[in-house]
Amino acid sequence: MVEIGMGRVARRSYELSEVSIVASRRTRSSQDVSTAWQLDAYRFEIPVLAHPTDALVSPEFAIELGKLGGLGVLNGEGLIGRHADVEAKIAQLVEAASKEPEPSAAIRLLQEFHAAPLNPDLLGSAIARIRDAGVTTAVRVSPQNAQALTPVLVQAGIDLLVIQGTIVSAERVAQDRDGAGEPLNLKTFISELDVPVVAGGVQDHRTALHLMRTGAAGVIVGYGATRGVTTSDEVLGISVPMATAIADAAAARREYLDETGGRYVHVLADGDIHTSGELAKAIACGADAVVLGTPLAESAEALGEGWFWPAAAAHPSLPRGALLQIAVGERPPLQQVLNGPSDDPFGSLNLVGGLRRSMAKAGYCDLKEFQKVGLTVGS
Repeated sequence: MVEIGMGRVARRSYELSEVSIVASRRTRSSQDVSTAWQLDAYRFEIPVLAHPTDALVSPEFAIELGKLGGLGVLNGEGLIGRHADVEAKIAQLVEAASKEPEPSAAIRLLQEFHAAPLNPDLLGSAIARIRDAGVTTAVRVSPQNAQALTPVLVQAGIDLLVIQGTIVSAERVAQDRDGAGEPLNLKTFISELDVPVVAGGVQDHRTALHLMRTGAAGVIVGYGATRGVTTSDEVLGISVPMATAIADAAAARREYLDETGGRYVHVLADGDIHTSGELAKAIACGADAVVLGTPLAESAEALGEGWFWPAAAAHPSLPRGALLQIAVGERPPLQQVLNGPSDDPFGSLNLVGGLRRSMAKAGYCDLKEFQKVGLTVGS
């Protein structure tokens, strides 16, 4: 703790950019490294999930990422469940963002598109396309809409439910306008479902531990913070120092593992991961997998045509994100973004290849072991 003023202290925390991996064991060949992991009954060959935003995940994107070994999470409250002509709506958003120097015009249009009611048939059709392709099907809902939307999603055949907001607690206190209303108790809610649940975001040990105790299969750390895109710090004063937050959640995972006699909850890092080096550092800090936004937005398969925005950008009264152009001109296929080859010396391509090489240089051959690698903090 450091004193920030008389009688007020704050905890010193660290970003991923402030820590470095220490390679202190015998090196290995990257071909001997496994990046596989398992979430509940579902095995994935790479520790990569797509952030649930319309800028990325269409059924086609989710299918391609699934075939490459990752998990595409569809936004259950996004445009795909509201408009049959979602590609045309995305094109209008991109045009507005390209023409207007101020972000407000595109945000107003995004809010307008999100004001349309959700259509269960459209959402169910999108889920069916992913499911019929034979890949794991995951859909995100917000905590405030989880109770209303989950029955529709389960009936449509999802494999995983993701309950995600900027900050999610084990119990959400919410009242109707007349003062009545029942809070969302995640422990009760999850116990009544037949599908595993991933929940978040969290930014500290206590909240992570409380979410693990609800029965969640995975806990998301962070809210997808991205430089120049997310604005939760500016709007809410909330930011997540990812290195510290991941390590704290990993400590909660160990505590919960001991508490339950062996139940393992996966930690998923969502925020400030733009390169293969940052991906490797997130795993080294204790994450089991990462949730990627802008790195995947430059792929040819991304729905946003090279633009990216978080789901929170569409909030009707308090948007917390902007539209940002990530890629110009010809965009590489998702296969190249994840597995190379790369001609970019800064780590934005061949993300999984960079992770493999980092693990091999440090002398580790699987993700769980790599979580034990040494770390240093820059001055």
